[in-house]
Amino acid sequence: MSAPTTKRTVTEHEARQVAEAAREQDWRKPSFAKELFLGRFRLDLIHPHPLPADDDVQRGEEFLAKLRDFCETKIDPARVEREAQIPDEVVDGLKELGALGMKIDTKYGGLGLTQVYYNKALALVGSASPAIGALLSAHQSIGVPQPLKLFGTQEQKDTFLPRCARTDISAFLLTEPDVGSDPARLATTAVPDGEDPESYVLDGVKLWTTNGVVADLLVVMARVPKSEGHKGGITAFVVEASAEGVTVENRNAFMGLRGIENGVTRFHRVRVPAANRIGPEGAGLKIALTTLNTGRLSLPAMCAGAGKWCLKIAREWSAVREQWGKPVALHEAVGSKISFIAATTFALEAVLDLSSQMADENRNDIRIEAALAKLYGSEMAWLMADELVQIRGGRGFETAASLQARGERAVPAEQLLRDLRINRIFEGSTEIMHLLIAREAVDAHLAVAGDLIDPGKPLSDKAKAGANAGVFYAKWLPRLVAGPGQLPSSYGEFKHEVDLSGHLRYVERHARKLARCTFYAMSRWQGRMETKQGFLGRIVDIGAELFAMSAACVRAELLRSQGDHGREAYQLADAFCHQARIRVDELFGRLWVNTDDVDRKVVKGVLGGVYEWLEQGIVDPSGDGPWIADATPGPSTRPNVHRPIR
Repeated sequence: MSAPTTKRTVTEHEARQVAEAAREQDWRKPSFAKELFLGRFRLDLIHPHPLPADDDVQRGEEFLAKLRDFCETKIDPARVEREAQIPDEVVDGLKELGALGMKIDTKYGGLGLTQVYYNKALALVGSASPAIGALLSAHQSIGVPQPLKLFGTQEQKDTFLPRCARTDISAFLLTEPDVGSDPARLATTAVPDGEDPESYVLDGVKLWTTNGVVADLLVVMARVPKSEGHKGGITAFVVEASAEGVTVENRNAFMGLRGIENGVTRFHRVRVPAANRIGPEGAGLKIALTTLNTGRLSLPAMCAGAGKWCLKIAREWSAVREQWGKPVALHEAVGSKISFIAATTFALEAVLDLSSQMADENRNDIRIEAALAKLYGSEMAWLMADELVQIRGGRGFETAASLQARGERAVPAEQLLRDLRINRIFEGSTEIMHLLIAREAVDAHLAVAGDLIDPGKPLSDKAKAGANAGVFYAKWLPRLVAGPGQLPSSYGEFKHEVDLSGHLRYVERHARKLARCTFYAMSRWQGRMETKQGFLGRIVDIGAELFAMSAACVRAELLRSQGDHGREAYQLADAFCHQARIRVDELFGRLWVNTDDVDRKVVKGVLGGVYEWLEQGIVDPSGDGPWIADATPGPSTRPNVHRPIR
């Protein structure tokens, strides 16, 4: 059997086809966010705020109490940061606690927590140590348990889920040295074994395998060649990390999450039983994307937890630090930052809890909501951490160890900033999330008019699409002219001591405006729309703000109706909505007045070398070596640094 080549060359069209084929094509359930992008403010889909069942609450709260005690007594976050490793005894303790099986059904030995309480647990443990939060999240949100829960056979569930619930750590392996968000170029192969039809032979190299250094089980995405009896395509497999031919060649180190067990994993002629294939051949990407629909909620969970910690430190520090005769919090320049942190933390938790509860109820399609939560949470948490560092001043830039050494409280503000930075890249970078969400947001338009704007379609298809589009837009466009947002009495149930009804009217009006802008852009650019990534990114960011405003108002009303800090919740929701409206207005302005065209010209000049003179006068401290490491399949020449925790 000859070794496959390591680098695939695909056209832009082929890459888009692969990504499109992996999408869920149908919308079988309603989606608040999808409707929002279409200009329809369906408040009824999220209000009254859905609530968990009483037994789910009891089970979740009982576990959170145990987890909090564990975090306070067994986890030393300074040690994790100092040693760049989670102590084995901590991992063992988490196993005994059942934390590996939070989302696994009780019949397989798991805790059976809801998405809401799983996220609360991640926020809690992530506040103690973001590296531990990443370990648990990678294991359960995208590792073996979730894809098996959704797509595994009963035999696979019976075999692997009990292990994942209590003893075995799992990892998800998709990225390769030369393959990131463009899976069409995936080079790792799983070739059906000619000698044993009941197995595949795996060859390739995977990069940034979170948990890969300590994992016992792996979900590996590999390309099955098309052949007689084999459909082929990118396919998902469960692989034993201890299998012959699996080598962890490097434990990677990063600017943050110093305790994360992330590595480079090589597969050389690794035999994988066909029984370990998840779903049919060619379904790997669809399995990965479907898994991420709820799996992405783990990141905003830890972002919301980070916001809570930022608020706590900002409050405590700004009350005792005095300048010019009064606490710095009372100086407007600092106070505005504290207000931003408080209001945004409230909104992030609102977005997270609403999306998670909708995931638990399974009444709505939340693929856009979860993606928006990930996008918005990662961006806003980074801003909050940056503001906390600024509020702390020089102490914010100083490490916790240094602060402690000279007699002050060891506040790891700079560490938080470093730890949070990866969330804008993990599980889909901000730029990729913009494109992913934009594609879903314009799905209704492409469904009726896609052939009309596709230059590759024949005239007959364009004529048919034109007729369908005419019918759709004749009904849709008139509804964007007026709505409840123009009636002063609308959403009166949100008008109490603090009035949130005006913010919801704003959301309704601007959802319609957003839909009009999207339609105009599609009419203007047609087939070139997909190249207008700056425009699409702003469209998505507007939708994210409108979604967050809606969630904040609905959460405030829930807390008011329950008598649980309702007045204060209304105040925070009001502050957040005022702040968000300023951002939305700016984004709308930048839809049409921006530097996109100028930027494209400069980029061409940079790549063409016409500005190289600007780089003179420096010394490049970078080391030697290729930009992308060689990933040619073959036996490993490096020692195996795999260290399973038993």
